[in-house]
Amino acid sequence: MRIVVAEDLYLLRDGLVRLLETFGHEVVATAATGPETLRAILDHRPDVAIIDVRMPPTNTDEGLVAALEARREVPGLPVLILSQHVEQLYARELIADQAGGVGYLLKDSVFEADQFLDALERVAAGGTALDPVVVTKLLARPTSAPHLARLTERERSVLALMAEGLSNAAIAKRLFLSEGAISKYTTSTFDKLGIHSDDSANRRVLAVLTYLKD
Repeated sequence: MRIVVAEDLYLLRDGLVRLLETFGHEVVATAATGPETLRAILDHRPDVAIIDVRMPPTNTDEGLVAALEARREVPGLPVLILSQHVEQLYARELIADQAGGVGYLLKDSVFEADQFLDALERVAAGGTALDPVVVTKLLARPTSAPHLARLTERERSVLALMAEGLSNAAIAKRLFLSEGAISKYTTSTFDKLGIHSDDSANRRVLAVLTYLKD
């Protein structure tokens, strides 16, 4: 894959480049600021961009802002966010464009190369890869929220694991249930959230997006 790496810390940026190249990927550009990130993505149109959230010049949300702008210019351009923090507002906006190809991982949770590369490949293929902590924060709702009231505790658990990108088989394994049971929970979740069968849409992602709207 052709990859852009945007990270302001040199040692981490260099480490990511070395890791990716070791596994046969091509790093076509690196960036250390928000503006550099946007230029690199638009100039090289990579298969996927790995972007830190907090970058110069403001060291607040420059990376996420660059990712959002890049996806406005190139809809569906795969982006994997790496961060020490969950920026809920921009994270929701990033996920909610429904174009797919989005990942948001916390740096502290990426301990193994295989885990990181699996998430990267999933995002590059148009899928989603969300850290469980990110999912928990994004799905946190007041108990009176309409969408939350429609779902049972088990359905919310299944929805959170869906958002991590897990298949029904993987969810069943995690929750110690049968695949048939998980299939029923996903179907009932889709029904309660008004997500109808549509070959052109990823119902699993739309379920999470619908839940995040209110």
